[in-house]
Amino acid sequence: MALIIQKFGGSSLADAEKLRRVAKRVVAQKSQGNDVVAVVSAQGDFTDELIAKAKELTDIPPKRELDFVMSAGEQISAGLLAMTLKNMGFGAVALTGWQSGFLTDSNHGRARIRRLDTDRIELELSKGNIVIVTGFQGINRYDDITTLGRGGSDTSAVAIAAALHADKCQIFTDVDGVYTADPRIVMNAQKLKAISYDEMLELATLGAQVLHNRSVEMAKKYNVPLEVLSSIECQPGTIVKEVAKLEKMLIKGIAKDDNVARISIVGVQDVPGIAFKVFSLLAKINVNIDIILQSIGRDNTKDITFTTALPDMRTSMDILNENKDLIGFTRIAADDNISKVSVVGAGMESNPGVASKVFEALFEAGINIHMISTSEIKISVLIDKEMGSKAVNAIHDIFEE
Repeated sequence: MALIIQKFGGSSLADAEKLRRVAKRVVAQKSQGNDVVAVVSAQGDFTDELIAKAKELTDIPPKRELDFVMSAGEQISAGLLAMTLKNMGFGAVALTGWQSGFLTDSNHGRARIRRLDTDRIELELSKGNIVIVTGFQGINRYDDITTLGRGGSDTSAVAIAAALHADKCQIFTDVDGVYTADPRIVMNAQKLKAISYDEMLELATLGAQVLHNRSVEMAKKYNVPLEVLSSIECQPGTIVKEVAKLEKMLIKGIAKDDNVARISIVGVQDVPGIAFKVFSLLAKINVNIDIILQSIGRDNTKDITFTTALPDMRTSMDILNENKDLIGFTRIAADDNISKVSVVGAGMESNPGVASKVFEALFEAGINIHMISTSEIKISVLIDKEMGSKAVNAIHDIFEE
């Protein structure tokens, strides 16, 4: 007997027909004598609808109450799936995040898991039940409902797999695996049989919407093998695991992220400690920073430019403007009409010329680069948003050749 964790995304649960299809997937494992925990997201676009309802009443909904509202979507999915399974003659129980033992910090909307007490899940499994867990949510030490951020159901599933030492963690989505690029953008994108944790983490962080980046981070930490596969078609997906690095050229994927903003602080004092002042202020309000560029000082001033997630653009500018006297700068400029396009592959560090090929592809396509960031396994460029899909295709084509 094995323990299987299965996570189903919102598109897989959108209506009664799809709920029955998911139930059959769950039953297929249970019928083989396996214990099954199914982690579910909210149906279809229901979370977006809940957010829209909140914004009908206030432009900036209080984060605690927004978490309270958003958690309803997963509870509906879990209850409906449990009903479906019981109607098929199988024992099933639906549990909320807090009933399942998810204790988080108090960072509403982006909570992180502090502890997972699996006693209730294990009790229900011992009774022979299929356990349906609401993903994406938990509870803090004040008994307030929290959410883990969009895509957080992946992280819920991996956390359960790690805590219970599950034999397999399957992530069912509306695509049949991880591709070299978004197949909706690149017609000849290829499905990967396997990808390393590090490569998948970079792709997830850089805009590939297949897995929540924190779920990959946790899977790597606790060595949880993941399989990304289709909730519609019964065929093998992509395995995410530790993969031996090879010396040959190995570009695994190209990702595009439109949810990014560039902020420039112009005319900053060219003295020690300014960067610390800027980024410590942003850290205090939990703003994550990606690419950072600092110009060479001139006339005792310099410019600091960085990128962050689009929803953090306004709060970042507000906190910096509030502390203008502390930092000392001339003005702040922001641009949300940009895309970040990234190339990821473990073979890049041992193969010269990768960056050259990326820049060649963009040059041939007539695309201007605004910023560049590199690491051992990725190259990211910032370009105009309308050029994003064209850039992905151009880079994909040159490496396919």
